[in-house]
Amino acid sequence: MAGAGVVALGWGVQARPSARLDAVFASGAHLTGLLAGYGVLVMLVLMARIPAVEHGVGADRLARWHARGGRHVLGLVAAHGLLALCGYAVHTGTDLVEAVDSLLRYPWIAAACLGALLFGVVGVTSAAAVRGRIRHETWRRLHLLSHLAVAAGFVHQLAGPDLSGGVLIAWLWSMAHATVAVVLVWYRLVVPLRRALRHDLRVAEVVEESPDTVSVLMRGTELAELRAEPGQFFRWRFLQRGLRSTALPFSLSAPVHDDTLRITVKVLGDHTRRVRRLRPGTRVLATGPFGALTAHRRTRPKVLLLAGGVGITPLRALFETLPGGPGDLTLLYRASNAGSLVLREELETIARRRQAALYYLLGRSDDAYDPLAPRALQALVPDLAAHDVYLCGPPAMAQAATASLIRAGVPAGRIHSEDFQHA
Repeated sequence: MAGAGVVALGWGVQARPSARLDAVFASGAHLTGLLAGYGVLVMLVLMARIPAVEHGVGADRLARWHARGGRHVLGLVAAHGLLALCGYAVHTGTDLVEAVDSLLRYPWIAAACLGALLFGVVGVTSAAAVRGRIRHETWRRLHLLSHLAVAAGFVHQLAGPDLSGGVLIAWLWSMAHATVAVVLVWYRLVVPLRRALRHDLRVAEVVEESPDTVSVLMRGTELAELRAEPGQFFRWRFLQRGLRSTALPFSLSAPVHDDTLRITVKVLGDHTRRVRRLRPGTRVLATGPFGALTAHRRTRPKVLLLAGGVGITPLRALFETLPGGPGDLTLLYRASNAGSLVLREELETIARRRQAALYYLLGRSDDAYDPLAPRALQALVPDLAAHDVYLCGPPAMAQAATASLIRAGVPAGRIHSEDFQHA
């Protein structure tokens, strides 16, 4: 908000008050155009994969901010175009069709139209109704069009009237774009490549945990330098055919040990099917660590870990490493049946060694009995309200569990969750 205020102030300095209708339209077009340009830069920074930001805020929260902000930016882009068109039509005394035909003769207007069109494509394909019907890889490639849209918008703003007459503002605007570009290149390209050369991370083994779940063990050199904490995730790019073009977000399913990293993956689609066919020796580019589902969030001596499905992976690592004495840790693992439990032997070994409580909540989501209901949770964890809760699972399960925990007396601020799969 503060940045938007600065942008509005810059617009106000340049604005020339006038009661003429064309001037009112033009003034509104300039303001919405500048705010849209600033909003785009904020959206890019949110998704720049800056570890300190993602660790402090949480990747899922950043993704939600990005999605919400993207809708506002699209609205501003549409408002900018409509106001500019109306202002030109009033100024020249033409209708809207003639105004469009005349405006498209200007190169900086053509750049604006290209940018708006690309933003429209990104916005439409990001809508929930559309995104669920296209392949994730296709969506990500289309989403990259936003960078070209930003470049076209930048050309339009520098060449057009939005920044005309303000040398200092134009310079600051250019520096802002250059800074964001450097941040994107650094964290999305340079850092992963540098780490790949430094740590030489490669697939060591693929272990079948269940018919639809595998663990991937990766070994490298000096992995302690990554400072990865239990509960965090990386974006993994496996340099094998069919996978090298996509960075997949998976959490660590075990603490870093002896220069070994491990993830546990449920086979759900094309990419995860290819993960189970990874060959030993395949080079891995890992970006991260990301995520705030770590021990730093803890505020109470007692902790409840509540997992659903493959959401057990980050909680398994926390179950092993969170400080606590006998009785301080409780793990509830929700699954449809016993065959769906992942890493069961490891969990039971940890529970015995740490004298921690471990319960399996089995049953279909549409069964009459709900093991996540407030009374059911309180029966398993009598002093539930005195616990910190770490929660990870499918979105529907996580939402239902959060609502039940709050009704059972757990303050919302002590329910820690992160949907890293959608980050």
